[in-house]
Amino acid sequence: MAELDLHEQEQVDALKSWWKENGKWVMAAVLLAVLGFVAMQFWKSHQAQQAGEAGKLYAEVEKQLQSNDPKRVNDAVAALVDKFAGSAYAPRAQLLAAQVNVQMKDMARAKTQLQWVIEHANETGLQDTARLKLASMLLDEANYAEALKQLDAASPEAFTGLYADLRGDVLSAQGKTQEARAAYKQALDKIESKSTYRSLVQLKLDGLGGDAK
Repeated sequence: MAELDLHEQEQVDALKSWWKENGKWVMAAVLLAVLGFVAMQFWKSHQAQQAGEAGKLYAEVEKQLQSNDPKRVNDAVAALVDKFAGSAYAPRAQLLAAQVNVQMKDMARAKTQLQWVIEHANETGLQDTARLKLASMLLDEANYAEALKQLDAASPEAFTGLYADLRGDVLSAQGKTQEARAAYKQALDKIESKSTYRSLVQLKLDGLGGDAK
């Protein structure tokens, strides 16, 4: 029994020695884990609070859209972007404001807002929407090179038909009939067969003459 007690004592002494040498590192690791967990919970709470506040400002943007006052809309959007530029609401608000400004013929402001979405949005769908709108505006300005530059950006499958159609419009405006025809054909290949939009593309392709098949 005494021999067993001695063996146990040796184990206890070894454990004490190990703890003396390594205990502070173990405690530091535990403390870091606890702090990390607390920080994560705080961050989630902070993010939820930020999202809530950003959501309120976005609601204000939507409210101002009903006023038909572009200044109020732009001011509301500016307030949202200034405080919560990294939120999901900011690029959506910029797209809404850009549409208002296009209607009010304030093209410079609209293009700036669309460019902001392209550069800052974290969702490719929003970026592709902004590029499409911007390219359409550039086409209207006969700025064909810049329009094509926007349309040459990589786009997901869902946008391929829309991009190809608008590329066809730009090329057609440049008098590049063969290239425009190819773009419209690509658009037809990507657009749903039952879509009414497809009929519009087909009309444009037919209007170019030549082989429309």
